[in-house]
Parts: sequence; structure tokens; C-alpha cells
Amino acid sequence: MTALEAAAKALIADAAAKVAGSDFDAGQLPFSRPKDASHGDAALACFPLAKAARLAPPAAAAALADALRELTAVGGTAIASVEAVGPFVNLRYSRAMLAEDVIRGVLEQRAPFGPWDKNDKTIVIDYSSPNIAKPFHFGHLRSTVIGAALRRIYKHTGHGVVGINHLGDWGSQFGKILVAFQEWGDMARLRADPMRHLYEIYVRFKRESDADPNLNDRAAAAFRHLESGEDNVERQLWQELRDISVEAFAGPYRRLAAEFEAITGESFYEDKIDATLQALKGAGITTMSEGALVVELDGMPPCILVKSDGTTIYATRDLAALFYRRATYGFDKALYVVGGEQKLHFKQLIAVIQKLGWKEAAGIEHVDFGLVLTFDAETKRWTKFSTRGGNAIFLDEVLDEAVAKVRTIIDEKNPTLADKDAVAEAIGVGAIVFNDLKNTRIKDVKFDWDELLNFEGETGPYVQYAGARLASILRKAEVAVDDFDLSDIAWNELEDADQVLLTMQGFASVLERCIDKNEAYVLTSFVTSLAADIHSYLRGHHVLSAEEPLRRARLALVLAARNLIRDGLALLGVASPEEM
Repeated sequence: MTALEAAAKALIADAAAKVAGSDFDAGQLPFSRPKDASHGDAALACFPLAKAARLAPPAAAAALADALRELTAVGGTAIASVEAVGPFVNLRYSRAMLAEDVIRGVLEQRAPFGPWDKNDKTIVIDYSSPNIAKPFHFGHLRSTVIGAALRRIYKHTGHGVVGINHLGDWGSQFGKILVAFQEWGDMARLRADPMRHLYEIYVRFKRESDADPNLNDRAAAAFRHLESGEDNVERQLWQELRDISVEAFAGPYRRLAAEFEAITGESFYEDKIDATLQALKGAGITTMSEGALVVELDGMPPCILVKSDGTTIYATRDLAALFYRRATYGFDKALYVVGGEQKLHFKQLIAVIQKLGWKEAAGIEHVDFGLVLTFDAETKRWTKFSTRGGNAIFLDEVLDEAVAKVRTIIDEKNPTLADKDAVAEAIGVGAIVFNDLKNTRIKDVKFDWDELLNFEGETGPYVQYAGARLASILRKAEVAVDDFDLSDIAWNELEDADQVLLTMQGFASVLERCIDKNEAYVLTSFVTSLAADIHSYLRGHHVLSAEEPLRRARLALVLAARNLIRDGLALLGVASPEEM
């Protein structure tokens, strides 16, 4: 909460003590913002107070309002007015104090606008996690941008965060990739365009193995050799393909502002599998079923640990990873940002951990999400994003197309713009990221070029434009944006900016809702609302032509709004250009 809100709550605590006695905990009073702004800036539901004071709720609200009026009668307090309405007390903040509290908080990077105090919670976030030796395709976008946004938001709110890229670099499919490369691989083409070449030979393997089943037998043997632990030909080729793939992924991650504390693929847990299996067997929760080692689960299929041929599957490696992460990080939450089609896998994973009796089981969560859809002009329906024939869509191609479309718009509307390529990259990539995050994650994302690149509505370009417009005002005013002097601001000049200020004040509750729900859309809604509010304010309140001290007060507001839009977008993974 901001300093103003803390001061208001201190007054409320004193007033509640007068009504219900000093033992009453005012923290029990639900404190929220009314849906109708005409009712006040904040509202208190007085039911807990009524119970403690043995009063009817409306009487308790009236008594609390009277006590608050006595405390604020002298003026100069956080609360300017109070009103009892039935069982509720509505209050309004001092407008001058509201302006100073919010603007100072933003410009001086005080929490909640700046980083929050560190807490003792550790959050492990498993996201992106592409398969190596396969393309970084469009299907990886959602996990990457949702996970990266949550990582930044948790960090900002004081949590210890470990972002993990759990690469798919193990499993039976690697037998197929190894055989495919042995048959059709070209090292020169691999180094020139690794992801495309590996994808081509993998697709060829799938096609040719239908006609030649011997290829599948060779692939199974190759994986057994790989899993043997020996330093053999298969292991050496696998390592080279893995290294090349990880290097190739760096480009998309840089463009999407995705970072990780740890890049540990499934192979990292190869030497930890035996200990994990022994722990599961020792807990007495495993059984043999048709030659396979499994954990029987209520209401769902058994979780297979070791197949009848002696090889492990990704569930085994995910369990080994949980054992490792628990021992290494001591996590309070372990989040898996993975598509909704993996619901059963994570239900099984959590159920196995619950059988082990871990207290951490309650903090393991599948952060699932919907599909990306595109409009099919032939069927007039939204369908799963894919090319004809179901071929993979490389993510860098989609990002490049977005940037090219924005560059065309810039050439038409602002041909003299400096550094057009960098601005087009920021807007094009930002538009795709924002479009992915702007709705609750479980909803399917509609990928519509006209909508996501629109400079109006709830889009990345709209919010970016708001920030660039504010930056333009500051440049014209020749404001020292990094060292703005707040010592002589007439805060009362901003009484008519209360809608913008109240929106900004809500930043803390927005971030709290993001981490409570593991949802980034709450933040996209916030920056969109702030952009709309500051646009609306500037339509009726000139800044550069205003007389002092009004001009300086409005410049402080513009700078704070600009910074908060920039910082909010940065948490989402969207750049904020100074000019557009």
C-alpha cells in the first residue's frame, strides 16, 4: 500500500478502537474501492466492527464515521471526508496529499511503485521449456511470455524467484533425431540454420519411418544407448545438437525479454532418477503393472515411472526435478506455465507428491493457458494457429512479420522518425506480447493482425503511444526526467487529476491480484486504463501553456504517469519507445 493508504488505515484503526475497544483489530475491516467512484475513494464494510461492538451494522458504520470525523476535524490528515451509508463507510482522501503520495512514490521508486521489500517466499517458475533440436515455434510463445511476466512481477513484489527453462532435451524422440541426423544431417546447413535443418530431418524421419519401421527400431536403440550413460557416439552427437539449439534459442528470448535463473533440461536429472525412484519405492507408493513401475492414483490413470522396456518418461524426470528443486531452493510455490492440454500430467504429478506427504504439495500449481487462434477465411471460423499441412510456424518469422508491418505504418505516418528499425521492433514485438497477455490466460488468444497492431483500444501500441505522447510533452518542456525537483510542487493544483491519481494509486492491488491469480492480464488492464485516463485528462488540461505553478504540477503528473506506464509495460515484457 502507499504511504497515504497506510496513514488512512492508521486513522481507521484509532477510530475503530473508539467504537469497539482497543482490542479490536481494524485489519478485519474489508477495505476496497467502490465500483462507483461517486461513492468515494475507499469503502469499509463494518460487519466485523458491528459484531465486536454489539451494534447493528448501520449503527456501527455511523459510529465509525463519527469517530473518523473527530480525528480528521483539524485537517491536514489523509482522510478529507467520510460518509456512512448503511453498513458501509465511504471515505475520500485529501486530494493534495493523494497527488504528493502517488507522484513522489512513482518518481522516487518507493514501494509499491518501486521494488517491494524482500519477503521470505521463494517461487520456482518453470516456463517456456522448448524441445531442443526442434524449432522454437509459435506454440512456445504463450508459455514464454506468461512465465516471463510472472517472473518479473513476483520479483518486483519482493519474492525470491527462480525462473527455470526446463528444456526438453531427453526422451525417446531423441533417438529419432539422432538417427535422422545420421541419415540426412548436414553439418554446414546445421550451423547456418540449425532449427530449420533439424526440423526438416525430423519431419523426414516421421514420413519415412511410416514406410520403413526399421527406422523406429534404430531410434529406440539409439535412445537406449543415449540413456546408458556411456560416452558413446550417440551421447557426443546429442551434446552437440543440444549446444547448438540452446544458442539458437537466445535470439527469440532476447526479443521477448525472457530471462532465466537456471537452464536445466530433462538431461540434468538423468543422474538423479535412481535416487528419486528409490525414494518413491521407499515411501511404499509404487507398484508393478504390466511390467511397468507406476504409482496408482485415485480417479485418474496411474503415473508411469519406468516403462516395461526399462526407459523412463518425462513424468519421472519431472518428479526428479521436484525433488531437486525442493532440496536446492526450498520453494514455497512451484509454478508450471504449460498449456492446458497437459492438465492430466500435472494432476498426476501433484497427486504423487501428495502421496509422499510433502507440505510443499499445496504450492505446486499448473498455470495453464489456452490456444492461439487465427481466423480461417474459408470456414469463417477461428481455428488453431497453423500453416496448411500443419507445419511448424517459426516464432521469429511471426515476430519479423509484425515488425515489418509496423515499419510500413511508420514509413506512412512518421517517415522522419529517428531509429525507425528499433521503434518498429519495440512496437511489433510488444504488440504480440501484449495481445497474448491482455486476457485471462485460460482463454484462447485470437491472433488478428489488424487488432493487435491497432493504435486504439486495449492494445500494446495504444499504451506505448500514450507513453510516447507523455515523453514528447516532457521533451518540449525540457524537463530533467531523471532528477525532477519535487520540493516546490503546489500539490493542490492537481485536485482535478484525481481519476488519474486514483488509478495510479491502485498499482499495489493490481500486482497483488496478479500474484494471487498468477494472471498478467490484470496488469495489462491497469496500463490500458492509465493510458486512457491520462489521455482523457490531457484533452481538457493543457500542460505546456499553463501558468506556473500549475504548469509544474501538471508536468510532475505527466512524468509520473509516463514512468508508471513504462514500468508497467516493462513488467509485462513490452518496451516503451520515447517516440513513435
